[in-house]
Amino acid sequence: MSLEFGQVRQRRLSDTIVAQLETMILEGTLRAGERLPAERALAERFGVSRPSLREAIQKLTARGLLMSRHGGGTFVVDTLGSAFSDPLMHLLESSDEAQRDLLEFRHTLEGSCAYYAAIRATELDHQRLRAAFDTLQQCYLRNPQVSVEEGAADASFHLAIAEASHNGMLLHTIRALFDLLKRNVVTNIGGMYERRSETRDMLMKQHRELFDAIIERRAEDARDISNRHIHYVQEVLAEAQQEAQRVARAQRRQGL
Repeated sequence: MSLEFGQVRQRRLSDTIVAQLETMILEGTLRAGERLPAERALAERFGVSRPSLREAIQKLTARGLLMSRHGGGTFVVDTLGSAFSDPLMHLLESSDEAQRDLLEFRHTLEGSCAYYAAIRATELDHQRLRAAFDTLQQCYLRNPQVSVEEGAADASFHLAIAEASHNGMLLHTIRALFDLLKRNVVTNIGGMYERRSETRDMLMKQHRELFDAIIERRAEDARDISNRHIHYVQEVLAEAQQEAQRVARAQRRQGL
């Protein structure tokens, strides 16, 4: 009996480069809107010829992952991972129900991020987490009132946790929601600071406990602390909403 063997096709070098770049985008090493290194430097880093690199970039551009700007280099597309259009973002920000839905979504999402980050974070991840945590703490100490800067620092801390989870789906979901989370923090915390005097100290304490649990690789604790953090925010905001409803009801009665 004779065996028939099909020819083994050698993979094109450009396809290997494509696979590496796709992996870098998927794992978050290359971010939406980020500029790729210069062609010469990138070819040297990969140890390939510039024509092969150029061919790989053309393939990724055709797939909608990269874009070239005349005289400005090659970039990961800005819209990569963007879950919401600007008009929808404004609708979500202005709706109390959507704000509640976002907090419920964060409850599930961020608890998982914290759990896997505690298990999988590398030493470099720990360094990035510490830098993000320190920036957030500085915001707390510098300004007694909530600010856009604090919103960005809070969202960046949770993004660093998502990166440390080494789960591509969790990471890209958090990244897609980053702007919404940032503005949501400013909106929510501003009302919380007015509602409860201990809120600032409580949030500082919760973020410290979450950071410590991840660094110390206490996965279950990290998830529980993350869940308690979101639950606390939900609780205070629910109080504020109920108070606003009572005030509005009293005002309507006054007008009768």
